[in-house]
Amino acid sequence: MAYHHLCSSPSSLFHDRHSLSASPKTRPIRSSPLSLKLLSRSFQSKTSIQVRHVSLQDPTTQGTRNSPKLSNSHYPHGKTASSSQNNVWVNPKSPRTSRLRQLSYDSRYSSLLKAAESLDSCNPNELDVLSVLSSLGNDILEQDAVVVLNNMSNSHTALLALNHFQRILKKPSRQVILYNVTMKVCRKSRNMDGAEKLFDLMLQRGVKPDNVTFSTLISCARVCALPDKAVEWFEKMPTHGCDPDDVTYSAMIDAYGRAGNVDMAFTLYDRARTEKWRIDTVTFSTLIKIYGISGNYDGCLNVYEEMKSLGAKPNLVIYNTLLDAMGRAKRPWQAKIVYKEMTTNGFSPNWATYAALLRAYGRARYGEDALNVYKEMKDKGLELTVTLYNTLLAMCADVGYADEAVEIFEEMKNSGTCKPDSWTFSSLITIFSCSGEVSEAEGIVNEMFEAGFEPNIFVLTSLIQCYGKAQRTDDVVRTFNRVLELGIIPDDRFCGCLLNVMTQTPREELAKLTDCIRKASPKLGPVVKLLVEEQNGEGNFKKETSELFNYIGSDVKKAYCNCLIDLCVNLDLLERACELLYLGLSLEIYTDIQSRSPIQWSLNLKSLSLGAALTALHVWINDLTKVLESGEELPPLLGINTGHRKHKYSEKGLATVFESHLKELNAPFHEAPDKVGWFLTTKVAAKSWLESRHSPDLAIA
Repeated sequence: MAYHHLCSSPSSLFHDRHSLSASPKTRPIRSSPLSLKLLSRSFQSKTSIQVRHVSLQDPTTQGTRNSPKLSNSHYPHGKTASSSQNNVWVNPKSPRTSRLRQLSYDSRYSSLLKAAESLDSCNPNELDVLSVLSSLGNDILEQDAVVVLNNMSNSHTALLALNHFQRILKKPSRQVILYNVTMKVCRKSRNMDGAEKLFDLMLQRGVKPDNVTFSTLISCARVCALPDKAVEWFEKMPTHGCDPDDVTYSAMIDAYGRAGNVDMAFTLYDRARTEKWRIDTVTFSTLIKIYGISGNYDGCLNVYEEMKSLGAKPNLVIYNTLLDAMGRAKRPWQAKIVYKEMTTNGFSPNWATYAALLRAYGRARYGEDALNVYKEMKDKGLELTVTLYNTLLAMCADVGYADEAVEIFEEMKNSGTCKPDSWTFSSLITIFSCSGEVSEAEGIVNEMFEAGFEPNIFVLTSLIQCYGKAQRTDDVVRTFNRVLELGIIPDDRFCGCLLNVMTQTPREELAKLTDCIRKASPKLGPVVKLLVEEQNGEGNFKKETSELFNYIGSDVKKAYCNCLIDLCVNLDLLERACELLYLGLSLEIYTDIQSRSPIQWSLNLKSLSLGAALTALHVWINDLTKVLESGEELPPLLGINTGHRKHKYSEKGLATVFESHLKELNAPFHEAPDKVGWFLTTKVAAKSWLESRHSPDLAIA
């Protein structure tokens, strides 16, 4: 009598601890050779096939059982094991025994693999499937069915093969095993619908699903990029008497994160850290991503460091996800650190790496770094998307790289894979507009029309800025009227641009723009009218200005306040300029302009326009004069910080203009050699200069 024993250890076929990975890998079945033991007393053949890594779990139900006779197809030449003339006793200790075992099992296993391969390539109909399986004979063992199904990748023919095996097998020890391996074929072929239909079939036939059933369904949902489905099947487990293990819980961190249930993902992650679950790299990647989306960029770095401390090795996806998060955070310096670690650990950047670096450097205005990444991508023959080209061009517009932008624009048009869109043209127009290059800006507008794009509010805002910089007021008015004709509603930025143009317009033409602003903004119009027409009425001005700042968005308040102060300075309205500065301070539009320490008092002007900076200087000098008049002592050092950057579209920065202005005032402030943008003086020099002034008022040039 022959005995066939299924190995009792948990197997990769049925309880693969890695089966929840987003990229499952099929493991080959490892089997011991067919062992032939002929007992000396009965001289009867006993054949034992032992297949390792077959059992799901609960091995006790899969113990030894009587097997049917092996079919003729198991043996060459059509001879059976029961033929007396073929019963030969072989010494179990003989080296020949091992060779016989191996040859016998290899022959059988090879035929099972060939059957699986044929099933994958045959037509998904019952006739063709039966034609393939007939080569195995009718005396098929349960483990034979498992081997065939486990090595298949075509879920449609696998379901037909499963039905055939169930018809011919006599009371399989655990039917759930056959369903689970078939369900894994659905996972291989990313057939979520097939896996769910198979589950329904299990229930209809009275087969109780186990943990492996649900883990396979969950992992199938993950590889199919259906996180909501993974959550759905996970939450069904208790209703079928199944308790998730730590591997399943770890996988659900990823599933909940991708499904948008961030709180549940974080809750499971906290539990994972406490209970020391093994977390795969896909889950770590998802955690970094959801921390990044929620704006918790320190959380991204913490997960990365925890991952390394647990001995998990980051892969290229982890590095790319982290680089993208640092780009969102506008932390290009940390993106550089991560990139260096990545290359040090032997990873070569791919397209996603370069794209993340471009976004990180572009958003943070790291011009040279972004252009270096762009050059490296070109050298490697990597194509850019329209979005990446636009990121580069927007950066060039922000940092004033006009020549580089034109070159990138031409390369984009010649790439053959990308066509400029409205954002592309908008960035080019912005660059020429900020430089006051009217003909170039108009040329891009015409090219935009030819490409089939209508000008949007961003393009028209840039054109108004361009005409204003060139002091072509009539063209500004004409462009404004075109905005109204197109039915475009002026927004805060558009009105701010008009206000900025007024600061560059000769006094005699201001009335033309005042009328435009009145039509564009019901709140800004009255404030500008009070300034331009130099109307008295202090109460009305404060009231109208306060209402304006309460009405506009917080992102444009400083720009509006700067422009209004500049307009006051241009119109020699010093008191109005001071009122606006005090209002800006009270509304916290401006913060930390003046700072004091026991050693140094400072005036910080980095975020101010020229007119606002001169007004702040006037107020500060008056404050210092009052300090002396009250008998209070000045600190050892006084400083003015103008910042170290030049204007992006001008050779002159605030420091250059201030240096000239301080000389006109005969002020004892001198540029610090070791602190760019700082002008310093001592207590003694400042006191002497302030006392020598006949009037506290400062004439602003």
